[in-house]
Amino acid sequence: MRFVLAIISFVVAAVMIGAGIAQRTVLLEPDQVSLSTTSNTGTAVTVIDGATLNAFDGSQTLRVSGSDTILAAYGRTTDVLAWIGDAEYTEIGYDADTEALTTTKVSGKEKEVPTIEGSDLWLSEYSMTNTLALTVKVPADVSFIIISDGIKPAAPNYAVSWPLDNSTPWAGPLIIAGAFALLLGLAFLLWATNHLRNSRGPRRKPQKMPKVPRKRILRPTRKLAIDKPSGGRRSARGMIAIPIVLVGALSLAGCTADFWPGTGPSATPTATATAVPDAAQADPPAATVKQVERIVAAISETVAAADAAKDKTLLATRMQGAALELRLANYTITTADPSIAALPAIPAGPVKVTLPQQTDTWPRTVFAVIQDDTDSTIPPLALFLEQEEPRANYKVSYAITLEPSAVLPKVAPAAIGTARLLEDSSVLSIAPDKLALDYADILEKDVDSNAYLDFEADGDSLRENVGVTYKAKVRAALPTTATVTFSHALGGASAIALATNDAGAIIAVNLNEITTVTPVEAGAAVNPTGQVKALSGLEISTKGVVATYGDQLLFYVPPAGSDAKIILLGYTQGLIKAGEVG
Repeated sequence: MRFVLAIISFVVAAVMIGAGIAQRTVLLEPDQVSLSTTSNTGTAVTVIDGATLNAFDGSQTLRVSGSDTILAAYGRTTDVLAWIGDAEYTEIGYDADTEALTTTKVSGKEKEVPTIEGSDLWLSEYSMTNTLALTVKVPADVSFIIISDGIKPAAPNYAVSWPLDNSTPWAGPLIIAGAFALLLGLAFLLWATNHLRNSRGPRRKPQKMPKVPRKRILRPTRKLAIDKPSGGRRSARGMIAIPIVLVGALSLAGCTADFWPGTGPSATPTATATAVPDAAQADPPAATVKQVERIVAAISETVAAADAAKDKTLLATRMQGAALELRLANYTITTADPSIAALPAIPAGPVKVTLPQQTDTWPRTVFAVIQDDTDSTIPPLALFLEQEEPRANYKVSYAITLEPSAVLPKVAPAAIGTARLLEDSSVLSIAPDKLALDYADILEKDVDSNAYLDFEADGDSLRENVGVTYKAKVRAALPTTATVTFSHALGGASAIALATNDAGAIIAVNLNEITTVTPVEAGAAVNPTGQVKALSGLEISTKGVVATYGDQLLFYVPPAGSDAKIILLGYTQGLIKAGEVG
């Protein structure tokens, strides 16, 4: 019976170990599914849409080849198609019936396109020669765009692969269980062998034989070497050694993750696209946090290079409106008089607040606040970024230094975004296009202004710097031969209003403050100094000098019907024009 049990154990062990090993060898399924296609359409642009990339679950490994230069990027499908515009392109799709990739040429008016490198529209971009291979995990509403140089045909060869779960969770348990069955069989075998050895010999007492007289036996002088039988404990241990080594090896072979339940492979992609908000949302945010961080860093780099060379053309690639106007004037001023300080640089980050507009059209707006963590003396800087059309990059329309005591209102998460309000919106306590002039009236009249009670005075340092008290000091410092007048007008930049969580808005406006100094006696003249002299180029004028200061103002405006006051959150002011009175 013991031998029968041993045989049964060995059979069970062989079956279980064999089944476990077979699952990892002859019965092992493929670890990926791969599809490929070749395009001969000759278009300069190729698009692989998100539905194709998500034909199978898991991360997507994309391989592109067949061109000396391969430029690739991915972004929201709507953004990719908007960038392509009227250009012809090839679409790589997936046919579920044939389970194969397809190529379709989409007609268009443009045969050539600009480079996709450096576009703010993409979530990420890549540049390689000859072959591009990367692993990503993008959602279904994100697509890839591939070009060569925008003129030559895009690379013709495309392959996409997805990982398959070919883990064998029962291989490990089967091998381990088979190893234990093998040990059990060995134990039964040893038990049976030992029992058999002990049961050998006569079963009854043998009869006594007559005694034989003893004879003297001569013993040899040397001991003869007698071979010991091969049985016994040493031989048993030798028999056990090989199976134990075998069991140990099998056990160790079953220790990888794919051998056990719940430990299947999980591919780690080299890049992951940020998922776009749920389709139930009216419009997606104009940009993601990572996009804005990359955009701000690019703007910082470009503006720094433009500042170093005082390159107005380069500066205009990343600035516009009130921000551009002020910096261009500063270039002229510092060139004429190098002793005058240049404007502060645009920090590369970190971006502390990101508030994109909810939109899938253009133009687009993003509000961002940058705070340098390494230097507490540098105040936070608020930027309003605008993108005019898909192929254009974001530009800084307003660059506003926040007040030391400023507390931004609560705004929507960056993944949701917010609405940009119309300039004449009536949902606020004051329309954005009237905000600048009402505040200018306070700077000139203070408590006598009709708008005085609508604005919060505490924490408003601009009133102290250029308000009624400052203007009185300027008048008092002039000689009796000259007079000064102050006026104001709307600047050239449009107001930008983004809604806050409480139905209010953060609003940036552009205000011009104009200071005119004229002589009042015959023969008298005005001698401009400092920045006015550097910008106007005037040494002396008998007609008078007019200087225009551009104010970039950031306000919080409460909703209509609220008792809350309008708060100045920050401002940037500087000389933008100077010349002789006409």
